[in-house]
Amino acid sequence: MPYANKPITGYLTDFLDYLEIEKGLSSKTQENYQRFLKKFFNWLADNKLESLSPARLTVDQVWLYRVYLSRHINPRNKKSLKKTTQNYYLIALRSLLEFFIEKKISSLSPSQIKLAKDKSDKEIKFLNLSQIEKLLLAPETEKIIGLRDRAIMETLFSTGLRVAELTSLNREQIIITGAVNDLEISIMGKGDKIRTVYFSERAVVWLKKYLAKRADFDPALFINYKPGAAGRDKPRRLTTKSVEDIVKKYIKIAGLPVMATPHTLRHSYATDLLTQGVDLRIVQEFLGHKNIVTTQIYTHVTNKQLRDIHKKFHGGKFLKNN
Repeated sequence: MPYANKPITGYLTDFLDYLEIEKGLSSKTQENYQRFLKKFFNWLADNKLESLSPARLTVDQVWLYRVYLSRHINPRNKKSLKKTTQNYYLIALRSLLEFFIEKKISSLSPSQIKLAKDKSDKEIKFLNLSQIEKLLLAPETEKIIGLRDRAIMETLFSTGLRVAELTSLNREQIIITGAVNDLEISIMGKGDKIRTVYFSERAVVWLKKYLAKRADFDPALFINYKPGAAGRDKPRRLTTKSVEDIVKKYIKIAGLPVMATPHTLRHSYATDLLTQGVDLRIVQEFLGHKNIVTTQIYTHVTNKQLRDIHKKFHGGKFLKNN
């Protein structure tokens, strides 16, 4: 390629164009990659390696960069970088190397970028079915706010929607005709990726009850009812923060031990599918994950299930030891 001999730092614009056009990533995601790579570029400059070409980057230099990240102190809070934060910087660098390989620019293999292991990582939080039931029964559905909140939580658990995807829904997308049945709609998800989401019959029942009580003409599916919110020119669409507050409110009312968020319901949705035996790649499609690796965070649940089942039922435990 005509620019194959540029230093690593000279490829930033080409890399960002690649993320936008070939990977379809949003401008916000591009900004994050640019920010994470800036630390690597600054490290190159501090070590007088600004002119380093992709082909000359070595495993030893990557190791020294990892050491730098591990020992770096954030000037704002005077703390070292968390392992997860270190990995954001390393993933950005790995993606840059993948770009080089894609464009047939000689460089270090992306597989040489090893991520930091964090032994303090906690398992994802999710609610079991009995906890989900308590949560869904918590709103007072005699009032429209309670109906709305029940419909919100039923929708989150039924579809696995991200909270931003939920708040962007419009009433015109929810077409319920005739007898109550299940429902499927297409949404624009993360990274402007279109996917189909499915509403259970139970979720449709509560959406129908909620919409039947709506006497306004606001296009948003879920709106707020705070005093002053009904002004003609004031947007009433719930924000992601509002939905987070709603879920937290009912977690407390239901007396559940987990401090859940809307994303906890997404985790619960995925976990329930996996425990019912749904293939991981199907769950990936339901969640709208671009990479199967992202979906694999849920396998600890099924792994534990298999371990418990093996321990409880494997016939070998009845054999004599002698």
